[in-house]
Amino acid sequence: MGIHIGGSKGAMAEMNVVPLIDILLVLLIIFMVITPIVPKGLEALVPQPSPNQQQPTPEILQKTVVVQVSLGGKLKINQEDHTWETLQPRLETIFKERAEKVAFVKGDDAVPFADVARAIDIMRGAGIDKVGLITAKLEAGQ
Repeated sequence: MGIHIGGSKGAMAEMNVVPLIDILLVLLIIFMVITPIVPKGLEALVPQPSPNQQQPTPEILQKTVVVQVSLGGKLKINQEDHTWETLQPRLETIFKERAEKVAFVKGDDAVPFADVARAIDIMRGAGIDKVGLITAKLEAGQ
């Protein structure tokens, strides 16, 4: 506290706020450093096209599981027709003995995203750890 003397009013007390501002700035810096910046969103894998446009080997094709969502709610698992009810049990049997639980979702351009999200939700419920997305451009190698 400081005292201001002089003038016709007499003695006037003023509070020294400099130490309070210093404490405030130190606390602000501490909270900025402590607060982690965590990215928000869904984790997605996007397969990268091979640089020399080679065809995948049969072993890789056998291990790859692609769930294709077509217009009208039609589903396929690697060219095998399925319905929404049989999708999860079939995926559970496919991935029952696999150590690497990675699958991909391919949706047609006209399919509503709600259907693709439903397929991703069913895949996650079947125990698949990582779900990637395949687009038409990616499949064409662009």
